[in-house]
Amino acid sequence: MTVDLSTRPTPPAPVTLGVDELSALTREIAARTALWRPLVRFQQSGRWWTRLDGPPGVDVWLLTWLQSQGTELHDHGSSSAAFTIAAGTLTEIRPDRDGRLVPRQFRAGRTQTVAPGELHDVVNTWSEPAVSIHAYSVPLTRMTYWARAADGTLVPSRTVETDEPESQA
Repeated sequence: MTVDLSTRPTPPAPVTLGVDELSALTREIAARTALWRPLVRFQQSGRWWTRLDGPPGVDVWLLTWLQSQGTELHDHGSSSAAFTIAAGTLTEIRPDRDGRLVPRQFRAGRTQTVAPGELHDVVNTWSEPAVSIHAYSVPLTRMTYWARAADGTLVPSRTVETDEPESQA
């Protein structure tokens, strides 16, 4: 028996999205509260997250943040990223040109982008819980965490292989 493989559907090819397209995607998902709100969970032990459906080749995540929960200063390797704050307020911290860490607070509805190699940290400094939608393209595989050296410069402290958002491994 011969099978004609030409009639089988071809799976969609993975796409690579830039920060503008990732921003649009996270804003669209954040606006669809019925999609993500039933999935929201909070845990005292640390941030909670779950994967959401996204285009082939794009990782999309729902993250929740209680007060004082955050990440460390990190990059996303070769992945571009965007996140939209869906509920609450988050503080993003980025180094300026002189290496000073500058915090900026963003309320629900704000979208931030992170180009490959850019450093940032995110934390919930407010008493109310927060929810954010994150997207990575290419899918997240490596993160480098950064620390302040004795001379004041920012230096890599560790690199982790991961397929989860902002892993603390």
